[in-house]
Amino acid sequence: MKRMKDWIVADPEHLGGSPRVRGTRISVALILESLAVGMSVAEIVDAYPSLTEESVHGVLTELAHQQEPQHA
Repeated sequence: MKRMKDWIVADPEHLGGSPRVRGTRISVALILESLAVGMSVAEIVDAYPSLTEESVHGVLTELAHQQEPQHA
């Protein structure tokens, strides 16, 4: 599995700088919206073949760790 922080990238040349899944044009927001409407990870991967289950889980893990409080 890739290291954390390898899955989400953002640059002005793709999606106007919005966070996306590395190696795709799939936005992180699209993954979250798909989960919010009840799609499973497998259904998301079926709908967007450039994604893998590993990449979706990697994005979610990275997002979860971004929300953790920093300890000094």
